[in-house]
Amino acid sequence: MMSREIEIDRRSLLRGALATAALAPFAGALASCGGSSSSGGGGAATSATNPFGLAKTSSVEAVIFNGGYGYDYVKFAADQVKKQTDFSGVTLKVSPSTQIAQQLQPRFVGGNPPDLIDNSGANAIGFSTIQQQLETLDGVFDANNYEGTKISDTLYPNVKDPGTFGGKFIAMNYVMTVYGMWYSASLFQQNGWTPPKTWDEAIALGAKAKAKGKYLLVWGKEAATYYQTMAVNSAIKEGGDEVRLALENLKPKCWSLPQIQSVFQALGQMVQKGYFVPGGAGTQFTAAQAKWSNNQQAILYPSGGWIENEMKDATKSGFDMTGAPEPTVSSSPTMPYASLRAAAGEPFIVPSQANNVAGGKEILRAMLSKAAATNFSKTRLAPTIVKGLVPADGFGSTALVSQTKMLDAAGTNTFNYQFVDYYGMNTDQLVVWNSFLSGQTDVPGLTKGLQTITDKIANDSSVKKQTVT
Repeated sequence: MMSREIEIDRRSLLRGALATAALAPFAGALASCGGSSSSGGGGAATSATNPFGLAKTSSVEAVIFNGGYGYDYVKFAADQVKKQTDFSGVTLKVSPSTQIAQQLQPRFVGGNPPDLIDNSGANAIGFSTIQQQLETLDGVFDANNYEGTKISDTLYPNVKDPGTFGGKFIAMNYVMTVYGMWYSASLFQQNGWTPPKTWDEAIALGAKAKAKGKYLLVWGKEAATYYQTMAVNSAIKEGGDEVRLALENLKPKCWSLPQIQSVFQALGQMVQKGYFVPGGAGTQFTAAQAKWSNNQQAILYPSGGWIENEMKDATKSGFDMTGAPEPTVSSSPTMPYASLRAAAGEPFIVPSQANNVAGGKEILRAMLSKAAATNFSKTRLAPTIVKGLVPADGFGSTALVSQTKMLDAAGTNTFNYQFVDYYGMNTDQLVVWNSFLSGQTDVPGLTKGLQTITDKIANDSSVKKQTVT
């Protein structure tokens, strides 16, 4: 989800924030209802329609990361604020930025940060430097949306988790990232194929693809660790929290757990059988992905839900891009096959020293309205943390439809992990995975390489560790 997701600027959802030292360091917090200054802001009486006490004639400033999602969706939300009777006199300024840290850290130091910040992208502000300067945002989720429904009742499960640190919810991650295996529904239908539910089925599908002159999978050098993500997701589904916590807490021999080894062995067979498009270690990742989405040399690709938008200019007409959960090792895994790695990303924060804390929270409330959340999904082809707003046709996007169906099918069976990005492992892991997928390293070599990287961090007393339970 993340710093390993190459173009961080385009994948800001859980990925942009996770690129900082503290990984998912910004939870959208919207709790306190105050916030006032000489410029006006808070101070009005709170009510069901004005839960944060936003003054009716005040100014609100938002600075939004201008990456893959742009920033005009927040302008749309600001317009929804203006449409509320209580706030028709409020002035809202929404500005784009690609240099969040460079532009806004001095304002934190000066005590005059913006009222709302989309702290995302490769240049996000490190959470460790501003954690104590952020509002908690529980109050936003406790408030009613513009349709009169309690916001927390309209959201997917566990969306607070990526933005909660030290028990405080301080960053509202707005976009849902869904990980899975992606394929062309039209190609699969044409050939009578179905997405594999186990690794044995995947290997059998590789033989069928080869008989048709196609490969099962493809990779690019900067994205070789997508296969690690796929493998870890599958192993967690197979073994549950035992696997996830061993990796998160950098346990000795964590990469030797049987569930992980089973997936590695399956991938090793695929490499040996020639089911990967050759030369991935020397191919730029979007060029490699185009061999799947445009040329259809390969028939499956592991990625997050950003893949459609990323490859929109290199996808064959009628491709019908669709996602499915990663295969499991056995037909009776600890977690159901429908389980997903799915997490909220794109972290929005409200600084406590802002001139208009109430205004920052009110924009967040507007973003969680039906109109604003629907607008985001329609124009960005990605789901927000607000559930139930994507229509049956997915605004014409088969990938968006499948993401929504996958989330609905998973229900509460979702999980996430942050160890790779938290400890900055990806650069070293890319070397190991490119070697393995090229056939230069076998499963024992892959396991040893990953464990060496993990042990080095675990044994380095200068690295602050996080304990995950």
